[in-house]
Amino acid sequence: MKFICYPKCTTCKRAEDYLKGQGISFTKRDIKEENPNFAELEAWYKVSGLPLKRFFNTSGLKYKELSLKDKLPHMTEIEQLKLLATDGMLVKRPILVSDKFVLVGFKEKEWEEKLDQK
Repeated sequence: MKFICYPKCTTCKRAEDYLKGQGISFTKRDIKEENPNFAELEAWYKVSGLPLKRFFNTSGLKYKELSLKDKLPHMTEIEQLKLLATDGMLVKRPILVSDKFVLVGFKEKEWEEKLDQK
């Protein structure tokens, strides 16, 4: 599994501690150092079944700086994915990627349910 995170993010730290506590092995990737590319984001989005807006870090400074709350509704999915691929700080984290599912953001109950199915 891939664990995409921002090391300074407390939610990411909680998610990482959770994975370690469950004995789940993963490869850690710093989203700021290695931003997900368009193809990755598109694949994750399709597997996740989530609305694309869930992939945006809506509480982030960059999101607010770019006034994305107002712009996203007028953008195509392709435009939104291309935008996400430009800067890891726009992307909601953590992201947990397996062969069968993609989880965005850390909700312990949701992660527990998915990880029990693996």
